[in-house]
Amino acid sequence: MAAERAVEFVEDGMTVGLGTGSTAYWAIQKLGERVRQGLKIRAIGTSEQTESMARELGIPLLDFATVSALDVAIDGADEVAKCFVLTKGGGGALLREKLVASAASRFIVIVDSTKIVNRLGHFPMPVEVVPFAWELTARRVEASGCRSTRRSQHDGTPFITDNGNYILDCDFGEIADPHKTHAYLKALPGVVETGFFIDMVSVVVESDGQRVDLHYPENR
Repeated sequence: MAAERAVEFVEDGMTVGLGTGSTAYWAIQKLGERVRQGLKIRAIGTSEQTESMARELGIPLLDFATVSALDVAIDGADEVAKCFVLTKGGGGALLREKLVASAASRFIVIVDSTKIVNRLGHFPMPVEVVPFAWELTARRVEASGCRSTRRSQHDGTPFITDNGNYILDCDFGEIADPHKTHAYLKALPGVVETGFFIDMVSVVVESDGQRVDLHYPENR
C-alpha cells in the first residue's frame, strides 16, 4: 500500500531513483505497470539487482554520466526515527542509495508502521568498509560504542557490496545522537559510508496494512 502511494508522486517525464530491497520492490513493480500503460520516465537503480528488475519491467535506465539530478527517488528504510533520521543498508546498497537520494529533488521513503521508532538502534547500523585492513577499521568503529559483525553470505563467505566492499553490522543499542555517531564513523580511514540518512527525507509514506499516512519533515 505504501509503495503504491509513493509511486503516485512520479509524473510523466521525470527522472527517478529506484531503491533496493523488499519494500522498494513493490514500488518498482508498480512503476513498471505504469510504464506499460504509457508513463514516460527514465530511472537510475541503486543496485545491480534493481537495475536488472527495471530492465525486465521495461523501465528505461540512465546513469550519472548523462544526468546530474533526479526529480524523485523512492526507497525503503530499516528504521525511521521520529526526527526523520533513517537507518538504511539492510540490503547492502547503502552507498548507492545515498548517492541517488542525495541527487533527488524529493526523497520518498516507504515503510510499514513497525519501522517507525522513537530513536534508532533496534536495527543494526550498516557501515560499508574497504576490505583492506577491515579488522583494524572494525576495532576503530567499535570504539564509538558498538559491537560490529562483518556481514556474511549464507555459506559463511563475506558479503560483498556492488562496490566490492564489506559491510559491518553495528549494534549500538539506542542511538542518542545520530549526527555525532555518523560524523565519527565517516572520519575513520577505511569507512566508505554509513547507513545513517540525515536531513534527506522529503516525505515518509507509512502503512499499517489498513491505511496509508504521509509524514513531512517541517524543514523540507
